[in-house]
Amino acid sequence: MYPIKRNRRLRTNEAIRSLVRETIISPNDFLVPLFVVEGKGVKDEIPSMPNYFRLSLDTLQNEVKELWSLGLKSVLLFVKVDDKLKDNKGTEAVNPNGLMQRAIKAVKDACPDMIVMTDVALDPYSIYGHDGIVENGIILNDESVDVLSEMALSHAVAGSDFIAPSDMNDGRTLKIRQLLEKEGYKNTGIMAYTAKYASAFYGPFRDALDSAPVDLVDVPKDKKTYQMDYGNRLEAIRETLIDIEEGADIVMVKPGLCYLDIVREIKNEVNVPIAVYQVSGEYAMVKAAAERGWLDHDAVMLEQVTAIKRAGADIITSYFAKDVVKLIS
Repeated sequence: MYPIKRNRRLRTNEAIRSLVRETIISPNDFLVPLFVVEGKGVKDEIPSMPNYFRLSLDTLQNEVKELWSLGLKSVLLFVKVDDKLKDNKGTEAVNPNGLMQRAIKAVKDACPDMIVMTDVALDPYSIYGHDGIVENGIILNDESVDVLSEMALSHAVAGSDFIAPSDMNDGRTLKIRQLLEKEGYKNTGIMAYTAKYASAFYGPFRDALDSAPVDLVDVPKDKKTYQMDYGNRLEAIRETLIDIEEGADIVMVKPGLCYLDIVREIKNEVNVPIAVYQVSGEYAMVKAAAERGWLDHDAVMLEQVTAIKRAGADIITSYFAKDVVKLIS
C-alpha cells in the first residue's frame, strides 16, 4: 500500500516551498558590522575579507545611507586606532573626541534613525592587542572593567543606541548598566557578547583592525583566559544567565556556524533576543572557495544565514548582510 501521507507534495515547486517555508530571511534580521578609520575619502578593501572595507567618516556616512535604502536598519561599529594612540590602559577609548565617538555622531548625522551599536573592548586600543589591561602576564579583570564602563558611557554620550561589550571580562555588563543608569542613560541598551569563544575564525577581523595579541614575553599569546573554551556547552548557558541578570537586553553567541548547537541551547533557556555573529573567518572561507569555483557563493551564503536563523538567532551580525539583502530582493 502506498503512503497516504506524501511529504513531497509540499516540495513540488518553488511556489509551494515558499508558501510553507519555516525560516524566512529579511533585511530586518541583520546587524551590519562596519570598520572605521581616520582620513577622508577612504574605502580600503581588507585583503583577507574580499569586498569588505575600512571606511573613513565621510565614506561611512555614504555606506549607512545605502544600507538604509536597502532596508538594513542597524550597524555595529568598530574602529582601527592609530598605533601612536595605543597604550596598556585604553586611554584613547574614553576620549570624547575619539574616532569611535565621532563615528557614532557621523552615522546619526547621516541617518538619524539608524540603530547604532558600538563595540566595547580594549584590544583596538591596546599596545598588546588584548581586551583588557595586562600586568605580569595576566589580563586584569576588575581594572579592565572600570575602563570598559567609562568607554561605554562615552559611547552613550556620543549617541550610541546599544553598547556591545565583547571583552568577556567578568561583571562588565553589571558595571556598565549601573554607570549608564547613574548617568541618566536608562534607555541605552546592552548587547552582551555572552558566549564568545576563543576561536580560530577571528583572523581576518584582527587583520582589519590590527588588533591581534602581540608576541612578547609576559604577554598572553592568546585570549583563552577570558574567551570561552570551544569544548564547553553548559558554560555558555551560565554566562548567558549571568549577563541577563546583570542587565543585558540582547545576548550574543560568537562565532556562528560551529556554535549553532549553543544558539539552540540558549534559545531554549532564555526569553531575550539572541544575536549570532557570523565572523570574518566564516566570511573569508566562502569568498575564497567561491573565487576558486569550488562553491556557489550566493547559494552557500543564503544557506548559512538561514541555518543561523533556523537555529534560533533573532539577529544575524554578518558581513554578508548587504549581499544577502540584494539577493533576496
